Amino acid sequence: MAQLILLALLALGVLLWLNARKKAAARREETGTPDETTPGGAEAAAALGLLPAEQLDTSRAAPANPHDEEIRTKVRSGDWQAGADYLAGAGRNWRERYRRLGVLQSEAEEDDSWLLVWRAERPGDADAALVHADALIGVAGNIRGALQAKYTTQEQFAGFHRVMAQAREACHEAQALADADDPCPYAMEIACALSLGYGHDDFRALWAEVEKRGPHLVSAHVSALQYWCRKWRGSHELAEEFARRAAAKGSPGQLLSLLPLYAAFEQETAEEEADPETFYKAPELIAAADACLADLAAAVAANPAEPWIVQVRHLLAWTLYWQDRYEEALEQFRAVDGYIDSAPWTYAGDPLQRYVDVRDYCALQVQEAAGT
Repeated sequence: MAQLILLALLALGVLLWLNARKKAAARREETGTPDETTPGGAEAAAALGLLPAEQLDTSRAAPANPHDEEIRTKVRSGDWQAGADYLAGAGRNWRERYRRLGVLQSEAEEDDSWLLVWRAERPGDADAALVHADALIGVAGNIRGALQAKYTTQEQFAGFHRVMAQAREACHEAQALADADDPCPYAMEIACALSLGYGHDDFRALWAEVEKRGPHLVSAHVSALQYWCRKWRGSHELAEEFARRAAAKGSPGQLLSLLPLYAAFEQETAEEEADPETFYKAPELIAAADACLADLAAAVAANPAEPWIVQVRHLLAWTLYWQDRYEEALEQFRAVDGYIDSAPWTYAGDPLQRYVDVRDYCALQVQEAAGT
């Protein structure tokens, strides 16, 4: 999901994340939530079969997919045909196509020699154009870097905007070459909309193209939600409205119920005055968590390998923790434990510590409730 990586690189919310950590620290002080120096949490987690902090992988949200890793190795060796077959193999499963695109993009932004051969061998190939556009988005993000604006040079900004403008043109080329029902080249352009500052009307026009082709494409919805957040081009109200409409159109198992939880997390993180102890206990957010749990169960039953299941579990664990639903939160932690490169942990200055703080506190509460 290269676009989501770009969003993480370009987010100007480092101070917001620090604010969130301050609120978490305040909660520990007021309620006795354990932190890294408080005994009990780590022992409870270990007793319940959870991994010690030093064994948690902060570079991935889930174990590596062996097929993905095989393709990465092949394209690095110059085997562009393997990459072409890999992307084509997703067919019209748009979620899988978008995911595989991210795998190829991450390789092409580091070394595009194999992609250049692919483009030369197959001029006008829609898939090659798609990877090329996505790779440019990644390159633009790398040029800008992950630091706040005040630590970013004018040369970095100029290079970022120059390459992102090229990426927008490449997206338009990919759209022209794509099959009429393919949402991926339109979903890619959301990163350009964020970075180049599309106005609301222009973004709505772009989103209409995405939605009519991929009305249930979760990755695109999460990226679009970022556009409507206050930290980008919208407001809390616009983000909440978008999330609510997205969830309402989803069927069980499509995981669009993630959106209201994500919008709430973005709002709570951004608002200094928001107290997570009460914020997440609002009736509408309790109902949203319940709906997401039911949606998750349907998704697991339909396809346990669906990649977005992991992302949903991470955000559910966070939400359920603040709702004091420790048993349910711990169920999510058990399912994802080991790999933590996902929101909400990645929004913290120290993702590992945030994850361990929350997980171990839930484990301690469950252990104490059981009288063990």
